Amino acid sequence: MAKSTLDKDLKKISRLESATAATGRTSGAIGLALLFLMAVFAFTVVVAEGQYASFVIAAGVIGGYMALNIGANDVANNVGPAVGSKALTMVGALVVAAIFEAGGAIIAGGEVVSTVSKGIVDPTQLPSTDVFVRAMMSALLAGALWINLATIIGAPVSTTHSIVGGVLGAGVAAAGFGAVDWATMGAIAASWVISPALGGGIAALILAFVTSRVLEVEDKIAAARRWVPALVGLMTFAFSLYLVMKGLKKVWVPPAGVPWLIALATALGVWALTRPLVHRRSVGLENRRKSVGELFRWPLIFSAALLSFAHGANDVANAVGPLAAVVAAVQGAALEAKVAVPGWVLLVGALGIVTGLLLFGPKLIRTVGEKITRLDPARAFCVALAAAITVIVASEFGLPVSSTHIAVGGIFGVGFYREFRANRYTWHWHELDPDAALTAGGLPTAAEGGESAAAETGVEPQILEKRRRKAEKARKRRLVRRRHLLTIVAAWLVTVPLAALLSAAIFGVWSVFL
Repeated sequence: MAKSTLDKDLKKISRLESATAATGRTSGAIGLALLFLMAVFAFTVVVAEGQYASFVIAAGVIGGYMALNIGANDVANNVGPAVGSKALTMVGALVVAAIFEAGGAIIAGGEVVSTVSKGIVDPTQLPSTDVFVRAMMSALLAGALWINLATIIGAPVSTTHSIVGGVLGAGVAAAGFGAVDWATMGAIAASWVISPALGGGIAALILAFVTSRVLEVEDKIAAARRWVPALVGLMTFAFSLYLVMKGLKKVWVPPAGVPWLIALATALGVWALTRPLVHRRSVGLENRRKSVGELFRWPLIFSAALLSFAHGANDVANAVGPLAAVVAAVQGAALEAKVAVPGWVLLVGALGIVTGLLLFGPKLIRTVGEKITRLDPARAFCVALAAAITVIVASEFGLPVSSTHIAVGGIFGVGFYREFRANRYTWHWHELDPDAALTAGGLPTAAEGGESAAAETGVEPQILEKRRRKAEKARKRRLVRRRHLLTIVAAWLVTVPLAALLSAAIFGVWSVFL
């Protein structure tokens, strides 16, 4: 008894020490984030000038805060599957994501941005530059606050939708409902369904193909040598096309048709290089699913790096777009014009994303990679490939999609496909024939003699009942955690309206007191 009490006391002390260490890490991360924002403040004080210098300084700090939250929340979608499948350690994922996010933002993230994000609000209906500046600052702050809250509760949300909601709310508060482009808003609302459905469906189809053609055939090694290079080539095609068409628009705008030729040539080259590599790595592997799945590890790491680069190139605009609009407005640019992102603004966005990722990213990375469903390298590769394909398909058909919703939807698609396969053999037990499981196993059913027949075959009634209970348990097997599903879907649904309400409230307060 004394030993048991001592063990309990030691466990309590251990938990207390762990909680204290976690609290210390959180406090340290918050302190470093505040230092980053202070550095942004000091820098903008130096570069800002003129009548509206105070607005530029405030917008710079808010933009830095937004970038921190993008790094803490959105980047998890790119490297979470690699961490969940153990293809990358947490430290390795943070390093890969930080390098490629920053590279994408700085190299390819300076594309001109509209002064009002996504054309949500007609800027000509805003009465003055002062009102426009306050509206953009309100939108930026509201979006950042919502993403911060979502990160705390562990929900990966769309940063694009957050800033769109912020612009919507501030625009309505500043100029009324007539200033809003409701057709664009309808398309964005449609993406709440389109993005995860496309991502999940394509990921499930790819996993079904990989499972039937590679992981569950008799000679898994030979199948892997045939199909893994082809799948890597397909992934290369999708990423190359995406990067040329979307991620590198600042660097080079190719003529029509050229991106497809570049992507095809790159894919064929990678396929040719991958074939001997896969053959060499597969020599000596056991003919087991787990061993063959390891052949997807390096392609998965490669895809995580490319996703991070593309994300940095495109989503940095969510942090610096409204900030660039404020800078342009105070410098006298027309409110409806397109403006180039100043270098220092882009730098604030890039450094903010990387800082937020390193300080706060692990929480959402674990949620995306480990807490929704169980991933291995093959499943995680299917998610990454589905994300790239979905973005390309959506772009070609002009469908509004969210990269966050696509990636997380892909993970749910993989999880629900696994759940379907795990449970399909027991559905007959309850829905068609209560004795189907016994018949499939060569055991007598109740109609064939019940317990006496069972006894003649040497199977005790208790064993039959145990098997029935096992089938019942298997039928209810859930491989996707519903709690996380409900939390994430709820966060997606309220992102735009909640960010809009926050933005409208912030704009109202600033209008009264400033």
